[in-house]
Parts: sequence; structure tokens; C-alpha cells
Amino acid sequence: MPITLCQSAMETQVTLTVRGDTYPGEVIAVVGDCEALGEWSHQKAVVLCPDGQNGNTWTTTIAVPTGVTSKYRYLKGCFLEPKSAGGPCQVIVKMWETHHQPRTMSPTGLHQNIDDGQFGIYNGVNCVDSGWLTCQTEIRLRLHYSKVSPVSISKKKFKKSRFRIKLTLEGVEEEEDDEDDELRSSSLHKMTTTLEISMISANAYQSRHSQPECGYALEPSRWTEYSIQTMDPENLELTFEFFEEELREHVVHGDVLPGHVGTACLLSSCLSESGKDNGVVTLPIMGRNSRNTIGKVRVDYLVIRPIQGLQCDMRSSFTKYWKKRSTLDVGHRGAGSSQTAKHHRVKENTIASFKSAAQHGAAFIEFDVHLSKDSIPIVYHDMSCCISTKKKNDNNSLELIEVPVKDLTFNQLQLLKLVDATMKGNDHKDLQDDDDDEIDEHQPFPSLSQIFQVVPEDVGFNIELKWICLLKDGTWYDNVSSYFNMNTYLDIILSCVLERGGKRRIVFSCFDPDICTMVRQKQNKYPILFLTQGITDAYPEMMDIRCQTTQIAISFAQSENLLGISGHAEDLLKSLSIIGDAKSKGLVVFSWGEDNNNPENRRKLREQGLDGLIYDSICDDKGEQPNIFKVEEEHSLQEVITEETLKSSTCSCYSVPCSTAPCTASKGQTGSVESDSGLSSS
Repeated sequence: MPITLCQSAMETQVTLTVRGDTYPGEVIAVVGDCEALGEWSHQKAVVLCPDGQNGNTWTTTIAVPTGVTSKYRYLKGCFLEPKSAGGPCQVIVKMWETHHQPRTMSPTGLHQNIDDGQFGIYNGVNCVDSGWLTCQTEIRLRLHYSKVSPVSISKKKFKKSRFRIKLTLEGVEEEEDDEDDELRSSSLHKMTTTLEISMISANAYQSRHSQPECGYALEPSRWTEYSIQTMDPENLELTFEFFEEELREHVVHGDVLPGHVGTACLLSSCLSESGKDNGVVTLPIMGRNSRNTIGKVRVDYLVIRPIQGLQCDMRSSFTKYWKKRSTLDVGHRGAGSSQTAKHHRVKENTIASFKSAAQHGAAFIEFDVHLSKDSIPIVYHDMSCCISTKKKNDNNSLELIEVPVKDLTFNQLQLLKLVDATMKGNDHKDLQDDDDDEIDEHQPFPSLSQIFQVVPEDVGFNIELKWICLLKDGTWYDNVSSYFNMNTYLDIILSCVLERGGKRRIVFSCFDPDICTMVRQKQNKYPILFLTQGITDAYPEMMDIRCQTTQIAISFAQSENLLGISGHAEDLLKSLSIIGDAKSKGLVVFSWGEDNNNPENRRKLREQGLDGLIYDSICDDKGEQPNIFKVEEEHSLQEVITEETLKSSTCSCYSVPCSTAPCTASKGQTGSVESDSGLSSS
């Protein structure tokens, strides 16, 4: 007679307990891979209840499938009112567990208690990360000396004064309905707008902390940045308070603090009205004892919004994860730059180039991504390209017209016969070739989606995000001074990568520090490296002080909690100790630049424990061979087979040649062939 199990018999009531301190308005919640745990969606996470007697102990009881292994993580956050009646609550993730392998449970019986100990600690390892922007907006206001002093004083009395500056904020209060108050769940709150300050210099950084009562003085070598997170980015009043450092008298009778000489006010609505998410505003500084201005302050701003149309899940995170191994070989623009690797028959940043690098053992391929006019992510290095035109009745004479890539649609780019903008005025043999039957794999401007489809998944992607660059002399790199809206640009590219990434290892990189910050804040899965050229004669100096030395790049990467830096080989070779310094601070270090094409230079950098080498001659140095990740996967499979063979006490008909498997692989990784997506294979 068949036995029918009722639903309750197929489920176990599991009571979870975890300990952790929270700030007012915050709760601890749990999210996991089954329906009862929200299927990795932060919006469906299950909120735990604090213990009445011990406020830092949190518990909840859930019904999960009996005998089935479920994976889960804890998070700290704020559960806010829904945007609309009946909609899901809005969840701000403040902190979450990011262990490479999440917690697991395999419940049996009707009831089970699981005490998970301390939030963030699993199997003796503390692994947590800050959250990303889910529904809130972050406004960054910056004061810096990249160009000139941000403060200009016109009043003679204060010309020689040294000021301390503090930012304060206020929001316009909205009236609330009593009825709404009654309907609001006790676990739902309104987000309190937060304000923190960070300061970055070549030798130190202080990240996201509160300000002293009279603020900080500005320093020429220091980048000062205020971070405001809010659910109401259009309705804030941001006020800079100026204090004269040496003055001990009250400027206005009744002032709480001495030396308060003036204020400069910025309404956040002005930022959105500008139509740009980044830029500069100049504010008048109003004197405290008159209506006259005493000067002006130049404020650099950046507005970071959540990705539109896509929700990141909490299945895994590699933003700060890196498995240490020998230096990885990274194919520059695939099989190498067209200008450097002239003997190769494949053009840089093409499908053919990427496949060639993959066949020659590249662990990663590095390539450049930006947008076409119709907002399709495309792969190409320069911000501009040169279009050729022929003069009438003259088949041997060509004229090149330089056009920004952003001004051409994807279809137009596919039809062009072109060369790099750097070749303008040089030999145009490529353009004079009348063979129009070019193989698609050699076609410039492949889409990012195409690259995901055709390059083997065991080959990692180092995706450089292209952005315009203001130089120290006031000119723009590649003569391109205007570009896309920063949030829109990143939303399109990040959505493409997050939707197509699969198990591929992916690392972003960019020379623009704001792009690095935004990538870190807008998603929770992939890491980013800050590209820096350091001090060099090979390239013009950048305006942004965060870009001017490798040392300040390290401080910036630490302050923004990035994975690491990608340093210019010329600068690293001048001072090899920089690599050890960065690594001692928990950063991953890659290297790029023409100096990496010299085998002796690569040897020196490898000896310093460099994590990744980006160079052109990867196809010269390596014959056709699998990359290190493929080798590790095959070796891991061999260990699994060997273990099964020992258990069954029979001879195995499987073998992996010793030449393809390192003999020193860690036994601790036995049996695991799961990719770690961004970075390294277990």
C-alpha cells in the first residue's frame, strides 16, 4: 500500500539563531537558495526577531524541505516601506556575509534548532562586506586641489585665513497620515539619511567616518569627500560651514562655536536639474554677520544610483575575493596590441585575437569596452576611430577623418573600413586592401555579448571600462570631452555582464576613479581594479590627484574597498617595493604597460608576487596549451576519480597526464570543480 506524506511531514521547522549588534533601525535577516529563504533575493529575505532579554541575539523559525541541503547567508539592513501599496518592501543591505561557500543546513525530523554563533563568522572565518545600492541613492561631494584651491576668498579680512570646513545636511520634513502610521508594520522603517566623510592622501586614508564639530582643514595633497546616502536625493539642503582656524572669538553673538565665519548652501535638487550625474558647482560663501559674500567654494559632485531594471542576487560575491596562486598571464587586448605585436595576423580587440590568446594559455584576456551611439556595449580601445575617404578619380590617395566612437551606431561601426586613430597620417595599406570578404572574427568592434558567446568560459575577462579623461594641462584625452550619463553608461554594461557572466571569472578595471567607485557601489558580484599610470613620461599627467601617483592610487583603492590596483609597469619597476606595500594592505596587484613585453621585466615582477601580468607577447611565449584554470580543473577531477577508485578498490580506467597537472595542488581543494566566477577556481 503506497504511503502518502502530507506537506508538513515533508518539511522541517528550523529555528535559526545568530548573534550580532545592530544600529537603530537595522535588523538581521537571512536569505538562501530555497523559496522559504527568498531564493537569494534581498527583497524576500526573512527578518529575524531580537531576543527580548539579549538584544544582540536574533532568531526566526522557517519551514524548509526535509532532507534537502539548503544554502544561506545572513545580512544586516533596513526594511523600508514599499514604494507602492501591496508592493515588496524596499531593503537596504548594510552588511552581508560573503563567504565563498555559504552556510548550509540539511534538516531532518519535524523540528531542528541551529545556532550559527556570531554574524559574519562561519567555519572560524570572518567574512563580511558592505552592501550595494539597492534602492537608495548616494551623493558624493568633493573638495580638492586637483586644479586650484577649491576655496577662493574675496573679503580682505579673511584673505590669509586658514579654514576648517564641515558639511551639514537637512531634509524637508513631510507630513504623515495617522492612518499610514497605523498600517505600517513595526519592522518597517524610513531610512535616515546618512553623512560620512573620507580623506585620501598618498600616505594614508580615513574612510567613511563622522566629522569633528568644526570639521577638517583642507590640504593641497589630500582629497576630501563627503558621502550622503538617502532615499530622497531631490530634497536635501547641504550646507558647508566655514570656521577660521586661528579665530577664538564668536563672529555672531550666540554662536555655539567660535570662528564660524560663513556658510555655503547647496540644494540637492540643483544637481538633478543640471541633467548630469557628475560635474562641478560653484557656491557663494555668505558671511555670518552680513548678507555679503566673503568668497566662493568649488564643489565637485557625483550622484550614484542603483542599477535600473536589474536586481543583484546574494548567491555569491567576488568583490574582495582572490585566491592566491602564481602570477596569472593576461592577454593584452587579446593576443596583443596591433601597434606592438605587428607580426601577428590578428587585430587587437577582435574575436580572433581573443581566441588566439585563449589557445595559448591566457588565464584572462584584457579588453576595452564602451558604448556605441545606440547604447550597445562594444569592444574597442580608443575613444575615436579614423574613417577613410577616397578622393574622386584617385584610388591611391586616402583621407582619414577622426570620429568619436560614441557618435556611430553599432551597425555603422560594423560597416566601416577603418584604422586606429593613432595611425592617422601613417601607412594606410590596410585601408587600400580591396578584400571586403573579411572574416567576421577579424572584424573590429565586436559587441560585448558576442565576446561572451564565443570565448571559452574558462578564460577570464579583465574588462576595462573606457571613460573620458581630463588632463593636467586642461585638454581631454583623445579630444573627447563629452560622453554618456555615467549611471546610464554603467547600467547598460553592468547589466550585460551580470546577465551573461555565468561562471566566468571577471574583473573590471578603469583609469577613472569615479567609475571604480560606482562599479563597487552599483553591484555586489564582481571586483574592480583601479588602473593607474603613476609618474611617467610615456603619458600626459591626469588632472585628478587620485590618479597622479601609484601611492595615492593604493590609498584610494583601500578607501573605496576595491579589490586592488593595476599599476603601470614602468612605475612598478622603478620601485618594486610598491607591490609588496600594496599586497601588505590586502590589495591585489596587476601590471600593464609596454615594459611587460620584456621577459626580464616580467621575471622581476613575478618575483615580487604580482597577481596578474598584462602583456602583448602571450602567443610568442606560450605554445598552444590550456590555461591555469583548465589545468586546475582537470587535476581536481583527477583527484575525485582517484578518491572514488580507492573507495571501490578497483582499478581506474581514467587518467590525467602528469604534464597537465601540477603535482603540488592543495589537497584541501579535493573534489571541488566549481568556478569562483570572478577570480579563481577552487
